[in-house]
Order: sequence, then C-alpha cells, then structure tokens
Amino acid sequence: MADDVCRRIADDIVLGRFMPGTRLEEITLAEQFGVSRTPIREALKQLAIMGLVECRPNRGSVVASITTERLTHMFEAIGELEAACARYAALRMSESERQQLDALHGEGRAAMQARDMNRYDQHNGALHALILQGSHNPVLIETAQGLRHRVAPYRRTQFTRLDRVAASYAEHCGIVEAILACDAVGAYREMRAHVSSAHEAAAGLAPTVPMRASG
Repeated sequence: MADDVCRRIADDIVLGRFMPGTRLEEITLAEQFGVSRTPIREALKQLAIMGLVECRPNRGSVVASITTERLTHMFEAIGELEAACARYAALRMSESERQQLDALHGEGRAAMQARDMNRYDQHNGALHALILQGSHNPVLIETAQGLRHRVAPYRRTQFTRLDRVAASYAEHCGIVEAILACDAVGAYREMRAHVSSAHEAAAGLAPTVPMRASG
C-alpha cells in the first residue's frame, strides 16, 4: 500500500499538483488517499530518498524544489548507465532473454495501440528492467536500478501524453532491434537517445526552478 501511495504522491509532485514548498500533512494525505497514516509516513520516507520531499525537523515534510540543473544531471547519469547496460545486453543476453525482450516489445506495441497508458508504463518498466539484467553486470545493474528509481516519476508521468507513448515505442524499436542484432554500438546509441528524449519530455512536465548561474 505504501508503494502505491508513494507512486501517487510522486506523480502529483512531478505534475505540479503539489508545488515546491508545499507542506505535506500526514492527516490530510491520509484522508485524500483513503488510507491510514502509516502508509503515508512510509511513502514520505521513500519520497525523501528519491529527493522529491524534504523532511525537516519539527516542521514535517515539504515538497522539494528540483532545479532544471538537478533534473538534467539525473537524466545524464541514468542515460549513460542504461546505455551501458544496453551495450552489454547486446553482447551478453541469452537466447531466452532475447526472446523475452522481443515479446515484451510486442506487448508494449499492443498497449500503445490500445492507448492504455498504464499498461504501456508497466511494459516499459519491464522492458528496461530486462535490458538492465541482460547486461549481466551486477554492479552496473545495482547502480542503474538505484538511479532509475529516483527518476521513475519523471519518466512515468510522460505517458499522460499519447504522443510521448508513440515516440517512446518508436525509440524502443531501435533499441530492441540493435540488441537482437548483437549491435553493441547501436544499442548504446539508441538507448542514450531514448533517455535524452525522456529528459526533454520530463522537462516539459516537471515544475522546476531555473538553473543556477555558474561562476
């Protein structure tokens, strides 16, 4: 239950329903989501780990201010990590893993054609997770999974737009084709471009504060 509440609050933050600086009251949230305060408390802890919420002593939890610079840095990092996983997956995936990847991609197409954005999001997550596992590098997988968890709300909320669902699927086509062809260079390139597109879409949705001036 806490995971579901966490996901719903995260979506509300990323989509601007809870603006930066908003105080998140446990009682109010419990009433809003129809749950007890316990899953709310656990969800706020998860959101703090993700960087979406700040827990201040004696002041409760407030929505964190995410700068455009911070969002860019997160997507740059996960882009490199997932691209590296895709490159290794192209070289190391077993035949059964490749078949599973092809099947997941087909299920994603069906979800897109049905305009079922929730189902597409589920298949999108499963496809990316399989590519990470297909790298067969435990250190890389663990690192990528940790950062992917932090940017997940920014990637998930993009699928409120049908045009982004279609674009995401088209980008997956290039990634899957390269991996199935054992094209490590192509897999890296296609995944890196895919995450870059996800960043652009996220930047258009997320309520951020301007990038700090350097110097």
